[in-house]
Amino acid sequence: MRSRQADIVALIRRLVELESPTSSKAAVDRVGTAVADVAESVASVQRHPATDFGDHLRIAFDIPSHRDGQLLGLGHIDTVWEIGTLRRMPWRHAKGKYWGPGVFDMKAGVVYLLFAAFALRDLRIRPRRQIVVQLNSDEEVGSPTSTVHTKREASRSAAVLVAEPSAGLDGRLKTARKGGATYEVVVRGVPSHSGLDFSAGASAIGELARQVGVVSRWTDLRTGLTVNPGLIQGGTASNVVAAEATATFDVRFVTKGQSEAIDRRFRSLEPVDTRCAIRVLGGTRKLPMERTPDVVRLLRTAQDIAKRMGVNLGEAAVGGGSDGNTTAAMGVPTLDGLGAVGEGAHSLNESILESRIADRAALVAALASEL
Repeated sequence: MRSRQADIVALIRRLVELESPTSSKAAVDRVGTAVADVAESVASVQRHPATDFGDHLRIAFDIPSHRDGQLLGLGHIDTVWEIGTLRRMPWRHAKGKYWGPGVFDMKAGVVYLLFAAFALRDLRIRPRRQIVVQLNSDEEVGSPTSTVHTKREASRSAAVLVAEPSAGLDGRLKTARKGGATYEVVVRGVPSHSGLDFSAGASAIGELARQVGVVSRWTDLRTGLTVNPGLIQGGTASNVVAAEATATFDVRFVTKGQSEAIDRRFRSLEPVDTRCAIRVLGGTRKLPMERTPDVVRLLRTAQDIAKRMGVNLGEAAVGGGSDGNTTAAMGVPTLDGLGAVGEGAHSLNESILESRIADRAALVAALASEL
């Protein structure tokens, strides 16, 4: 990987400068085509067409393996950055880092997956299983159209390696991720004129305020459960007792049990003012990636490989989700955070460390050969 680092960086730059916001199918498809062009010399590339998002890619590498079965590498080629971001965040090399929109999350990780396969081919290393890489085009908005493909490939796989960015500048792998849910609490009240007939009304806003107070107390930082009232709206005028109000809550949880318990609590909300009615919409978006014995087994293998390269490899639990949540919730052994070492996902200082490119790509290759 050290000898190929210039080639790795050149491909990362090419993908970064092909801006690919999730919202632009044409832009994401350009990145997909660039990846396919590089991979097709050593792989069979299948496109899963999507209408509202870029096509998703299945890349099956033509490397002889020792036995049947497959290992799944997982990533995405969409970013949060709109077309034109390069004008204020151009690709650049400074202070031992490479900078640019999407370089950390997660175009470098995509390139590491490709070069891992190239390394095994060039070194004539026979992996234990066929290596299949799936690259999704809608991950940044929750993977609404790619999840069906992710689940299908994961069900065929002995393990999943997720090339999302690492945690922290020391490059920790992600062995746990919180799950997430979105709930809307809609309150219907009784409207009236606030000056002429105040007592005839039942304020939806007043009732919603009471419910927000109740729900916010469900946060338990000790167990990692958070409930955030992120959006609130309601009413029509200051002199009208509000007929309707809505609050949208983002919920993060560590275990599937927490997800089920919080869902029951939302569904059981009752109005304090019985003249009002409450309706609860939404639910779980992603189940958590939990730190199971299978995840720890993958971590220990990665740590042993890293130690042979002179790298100390730690682990982290993080609040954000990825497609690894989906595969882990299926019970498929999943290790996340194998991509670039850097910082600034979704921020103006997005960058990766130049000094950690070779060892990270080598780690992915070695894991793919040994699992």
